[in-house]
Amino acid sequence: MATQAAMPRHRRRRRTSARAHHGPLGLVLPALVAVTAGIWAASILRFQNDGVATGGQWILGVVCAVVIGALAFGLGRIQHALKREMRALAYGALTAAIIGFLTSLAGGSVLRAAGIGVAVGVGLGLVTFYYYYTHE
Repeated sequence: MATQAAMPRHRRRRRTSARAHHGPLGLVLPALVAVTAGIWAASILRFQNDGVATGGQWILGVVCAVVIGALAFGLGRIQHALKREMRALAYGALTAAIIGFLTSLAGGSVLRAAGIGVAVGVGLGLVTFYYYYTHE
């Protein structure tokens, strides 16, 4: 009996769902990407307009930031349910869409915007796949 009293007691930890356990980086990173892309989109149009700020530029910047932020936030929430290949593909596709959109705003042709977007997306997808492959 004395040995049983000396043994450590293991308390059961209450399991939390994966949704309830996201750190602050899950909010800060999509917000940072969204604000950067929104400011970038608005500044592209402002430079094309000889530096004159208009309401349309601000509206485009805010809409761009909201859409990109929502997509990045949503991808961050479902990324743990995806396999590493699909996760890398999703991050690559999101990056390709953002870069392609910003390139088309800068006055590039559709083919040029798609080419640059795909090139950057493939590069980031490969880097993301390598990261997940070596850290899982």
